[in-house]
Amino acid sequence: MTSYDETRLLAKFSQLHFGLIFLVCAVSAAGFAMLYSAAGGSWEPWAGRQLSRFLMCIPVVLFIAVTDIRLWFKYAYKAYFIGLALLIIVELIGFVGMGAQRWVNVGGVNFQPSEMMKIFLVLALARYFHTIHQQNTPHLAFLIPPGIMIVVPVALVLIQPNLGTSFVILMTGIGIMFLAGIGWKKFVFAGCVGLACLPLLWANMHDYQKRRVFTFMNPESDPLGSGYNIMQSKIAIGSGALTGKGFMEGSQSQLSFLPEKETDFIFTVLSEEFGFMGSMTILALYLGIVLVCLRIALRSDSYFGKLIAGGIAIILFLHVFINMAMVMGLIPVVGLPLPLLSYGGSSMISMLIAIAFVLNVYVHQEVPVRRAYDIFD
Repeated sequence: MTSYDETRLLAKFSQLHFGLIFLVCAVSAAGFAMLYSAAGGSWEPWAGRQLSRFLMCIPVVLFIAVTDIRLWFKYAYKAYFIGLALLIIVELIGFVGMGAQRWVNVGGVNFQPSEMMKIFLVLALARYFHTIHQQNTPHLAFLIPPGIMIVVPVALVLIQPNLGTSFVILMTGIGIMFLAGIGWKKFVFAGCVGLACLPLLWANMHDYQKRRVFTFMNPESDPLGSGYNIMQSKIAIGSGALTGKGFMEGSQSQLSFLPEKETDFIFTVLSEEFGFMGSMTILALYLGIVLVCLRIALRSDSYFGKLIAGGIAIILFLHVFINMAMVMGLIPVVGLPLPLLSYGGSSMISMLIAIAFVLNVYVHQEVPVRRAYDIFD
């Protein structure tokens, strides 16, 4: 590497959005603390592993952030098809856990491809809408390819089964199409079609998924069975009051009344120990990340960059909203982790990579990305 290349690389590092990095690190640090508390004051088995994954991801995040955005544009479709291939592999030889076939074993480590598929879809759709003329965007013929690009991974994830992730992928795709300038009337029509398909969806749902819906409507009907998780979650959140019971002082989590406290219900642990104030603090950090992503999207000179940053903001918002609403009993339990806070390698790694692409857009906000009309070159 020449001195000129080193200077350019250092210049890119200096252009990173350190405000966004701080917000991400703050949420992650809160996650490590909550996992430490959930384990009864031990780094094992969750907090230490989660911290190790975070540290191992730092070089990957920096590499993605400083790599020329035009390279990611070039490989966007390839990444999408790799994601589809991994989802198909899951169906063929995937690891079954907790009644679902969602993981593949890579070097002794279980990895969930559907988490990365969200990012690959954002890249592919961003490239597609960057490529076509904007005046062609509303035409039906130009909406068929992105529609297929969204439906295929949604279907593959839905049959694992993974209703929560398939919903996030679907809404992320729809959100990017909205950001690309698709008129609201087409979304209303699509929504009506979706409502008409609900009976078909219900007929094909697994029994445990149907029980979650019934439990959502009346959790008190089976407080020791299907309604146990959400009942304990509500008790924990309510008992936290304004300022919480204190770090590692939550009775529901420390006495193991709360199932899945390290994953989907980690927000419940935080709410019980730090109360309303702690919950609002973590919510403010998430809101800050989403707003920074949207601001970066607005500042990018390339349509490709705008849609990447906007798409990642949508993914983050959906995860936070659905998880928090779920643990508070506002929607049925769908098994969706809270970004950077919940324990899980696939979730942590994919979210850090997503943030890395937002950093990439910020660093390259003034870099022109060609509007190639040979779509699949």
